[in-house]
Amino acid sequence: MWEYTDKVMDLFHNPRNQGTITEKEEGQAITTGEVGSIACGDALRLHLKVDEVSEIILDAKFQTFGCASAIASSSALTELLVGKTIDEALNLTNKEIADFLGGLPEEKMHCSVMGQEALEAAIFNYRGIPLDNHEDDEGTLICRCFGVTDTRIRRIVLENDITTAEQVTNYIKAGGGCTTCLADIDDIIAEILQEKTTAVAVATEVVKAKEDNQPLTTLQKITLIQQVLQEEIKPALAQDGGDVDLHDVEGDLVKVILKGACDSCPSSTATLKMGIEARLRERVSPELTVIAV
Repeated sequence: MWEYTDKVMDLFHNPRNQGTITEKEEGQAITTGEVGSIACGDALRLHLKVDEVSEIILDAKFQTFGCASAIASSSALTELLVGKTIDEALNLTNKEIADFLGGLPEEKMHCSVMGQEALEAAIFNYRGIPLDNHEDDEGTLICRCFGVTDTRIRRIVLENDITTAEQVTNYIKAGGGCTTCLADIDDIIAEILQEKTTAVAVATEVVKAKEDNQPLTTLQKITLIQQVLQEEIKPALAQDGGDVDLHDVEGDLVKVILKGACDSCPSSTATLKMGIEARLRERVSPELTVIAV
């Protein structure tokens, strides 16, 4: 038997905002996001009513098929959303949903992740961004039982400081079916931990180099560019369905690949120069030039 907090049990027995949204006034929009499947055990459909001028979420309701944690997480999500703007809502994490509930058993953390993903799907629908532009849908398929890519695994590992394949299963179910992908998940985690170790070491070297007014080495420059892309630029682009990957660095020339909505956006040049290049010049080196390949 799972040990649930009083908040979880309250929202399970007395869920808030359960149902659908069908009525709206002029200047309002209704959007829906759906994740999961009954076949996999949990499914959530999230409904939002949004003011089209301020983009403030006026109402949020849910329909959930699942366990006590799924229902409580969905109810918590709707309470956290009302009053937030769309941009503010996009920054909501599964950790915040779990914290609102006073915590969840680790084996049930996938319920909070499901809420976060349903929210992103609803916002993508509201902004007219095709769901297949979502960065998590790209990458190599790792878990065939639950359709999870390496991109999605990397994201959940980084956002939740995960260190074991068992935790990945608890958060997004990957590895919980036939288990043949567990070795691949272990490899992804090991790679991320090594990247973090390298990043810390390089960051220390970068600080010392700047203090001594020394130019950055190629490795230091590439590592710092990757870090800024991952931590600052990619999350900002993801809000509009876009993404970017580092392709190569030749001296001060940074070659990137624009993906998702950024690839076909009419304002991609502005994104490249005013968003990506300006940020990298500020954080890495004022000499950098960024081009798309």
